[in-house]
Amino acid sequence: MEIEIYADVVCPWCYLGKHRLTEALTGFDGEVAVRFRPFQLDPRPVPEPRPLIDSLAERFGGAERVRQMFAQTAATAARDGLDLRFDRAVAANTFDAHRLVWHAAQREMDEPVVEALYRAHFTDGVNVGSRPELARIAGEAGLDDTEVAAFLDSDAGVSELRAELAAARDLGVTSVPTFVLAGKYAVTGAQEAETLRGVLAEVRRREAA
Repeated sequence: MEIEIYADVVCPWCYLGKHRLTEALTGFDGEVAVRFRPFQLDPRPVPEPRPLIDSLAERFGGAERVRQMFAQTAATAARDGLDLRFDRAVAANTFDAHRLVWHAAQREMDEPVVEALYRAHFTDGVNVGSRPELARIAGEAGLDDTEVAAFLDSDAGVSELRAELAAARDLGVTSVPTFVLAGKYAVTGAQEAETLRGVLAEVRRREAA
């Protein structure tokens, strides 16, 4: 079974959704291939790094309102063992981060790179829009950081990523995370692991019928 995850690496619910899917797959009796598909919550450029809370304050009713929203999200994630520190997070355009995931997928290293990107953004306060930081993150995840730096400074993967982003729009993906199982069954949101286990079992039953 193929599971495609449409997500953005600066989306907390995507991080939680990935974590819960991993939990749901533990002990699942069946072959599963997970593919990470790109989606950008905000494709606008971010000329200068700035705290995420400050970046969102004018859109969501002020910094205090944003902190309240993030506190609730962080509390939910903490119950699943994730450490989300929004006070450290830096606003970033994620196009190059998605290019890195695409590059990693060619080497079957996309899962550790995706995990490292989430942790860098949400826990360590790293600017995941910075190419030097992305190369460093990739190196720590097991890729050749020099090779990644050269890749990011080239045009490699740009047209492919734009095509994947367009494909997500054509599929009607408007919110993330969105999980597409076996190419035809869609589940949206950071569903509980138990719910995902039920979905996996049902999809397997239908595909076997």
